[in-house]
Amino acid sequence: MYIKRIIEDKILLLLEHFPAIAILGPRQAGKTTLVKELRNRLTKESIYLDLENPVDSGALNNPVEFLNSITHKIVIIDEIQRRPDLFPVLRSIIDNNRVSGRFLLLGSASPELLFFSNESLAGRIVYIEMTPFSHNEIQHLSDFRDHWLKGGFPDPFILEENNIRKEWYKSFISAYIERDLRLLGLNTSSMNLHRLFQMVSSLQGGLLNVSNLANSLGVSFPTVNNAISFFERSYIVRLVKPWHSNIGKRLVKTPKIYIRDSGIVNYLLGILTYEDLLRHPMLGNLWEGYVVEDIISTLGDDYNYYFYRTSDGAECDLIIFKGNQCLAAIDAKFVPQPHRTKSMAITLQDLKPQKAFYIVPECQVSYPITSNQFVATPWQLTEIIKSM
Repeated sequence: MYIKRIIEDKILLLLEHFPAIAILGPRQAGKTTLVKELRNRLTKESIYLDLENPVDSGALNNPVEFLNSITHKIVIIDEIQRRPDLFPVLRSIIDNNRVSGRFLLLGSASPELLFFSNESLAGRIVYIEMTPFSHNEIQHLSDFRDHWLKGGFPDPFILEENNIRKEWYKSFISAYIERDLRLLGLNTSSMNLHRLFQMVSSLQGGLLNVSNLANSLGVSFPTVNNAISFFERSYIVRLVKPWHSNIGKRLVKTPKIYIRDSGIVNYLLGILTYEDLLRHPMLGNLWEGYVVEDIISTLGDDYNYYFYRTSDGAECDLIIFKGNQCLAAIDAKFVPQPHRTKSMAITLQDLKPQKAFYIVPECQVSYPITSNQFVATPWQLTEIIKSM
């Protein structure tokens, strides 16, 4: 069963205006499935090449000759991070015959990790991030509890057997650490990366202290800092930066760290059932991580995202800006009926957002508790933000 992805129409629109489109996101997020579905809607014939397939990769051993022989087709290249040497070739081919919808590239790393792509295809390519399923994409299949527990990767999301899902995540993390990160250029030992990844799961929603992690692992600060950077740029970890402004207060300047997919976090913490999740001592942090990721993934890069924390303890989980305008201050609360907090009052005074929200798991409709403070679910919130 194919599940429609939110970014489908955007990809088709951009193919009409740019020579190359790159769909980037973590491995197993459904990029290949999406593109195979989109091939039925393309206006031109297409050819699909998977660089993990030796035959397809071999076809590009003489890329100029091969690609110039199929100029009438849209060329789809999967796992593009395996062949960074192709980017200068793609640039030359695009410049010799600049037409829209020439290449559709799929990759499991950010533009910064695609080595030459930013330099070679600047002005010729548009990057689109594809995440695992957001709640909006699967809400017709199950409620948020399943999504929060299982995560958004398609394969484990559809699995009902807890132990089979556990084995999937075990295999996924091993392949990611032992193969994918090495392919992207991270040479830290696999054992240390496994340990670091486990430690990051216990920090979900906490401040990133690289020195503490390095000391616990017995490795250098640069080693951990570099590994965290690779985690982030391969779409597995999200760092949310603190908001800074000249408001006369001492502010925390360290980013918060999240493992982006709730299913991965739950696996690493030994959470197999929803009851395990509710009993876990990190329940509040796990809800915060789920809320923050689903909001950012749904709203996308039209907005800027920060958290707010002062040195005396006032804190807001997420603040959303559009340009210089603070649209919303957000606190995730896993409670049925949240009350106003002192931290939110301080945030409202300092940042003056248009609205403030306490994000809860369930409520029929968003409702106010003051003139500018509201209770909402994450999915109600994103619709409100889009309308502001």
